[in-house]
Amino acid sequence: MTASLQRVLRAFLEDPAAPRYGYDLMKAASLKSGTLYPLLARLESQKLVTSAWETPEQAGQRPRKYYKLTGEGAQVGRLGLAHESAARQRAAAPAAPRARAAPGSLG
Repeated sequence: MTASLQRVLRAFLEDPAAPRYGYDLMKAASLKSGTLYPLLARLESQKLVTSAWETPEQAGQRPRKYYKLTGEGAQVGRLGLAHESAARQRAAAPAAPRARAAPGSLG
């Protein structure tokens, strides 16, 4: 799992039921649009995220495309982030000391 994907999933999982628009996700995940939008498209093609356009309420406002985690997306995101966290902890853990053979033994 890439660092970019981890940041996007964390942003979504802050409130999994809340729809998020692209610029909001860019700020929350500290990503540029060229990284974020292809990632969102991939998540949507995998059915982990849905999207919908919002019609502007006031004249002059631009429409926004909102993204939302699906139930499966939230589950996959939580499991993936937990797996990455466990892998980081294992990598950071000091190596267990190796047992030394007793003098005169064959070990």
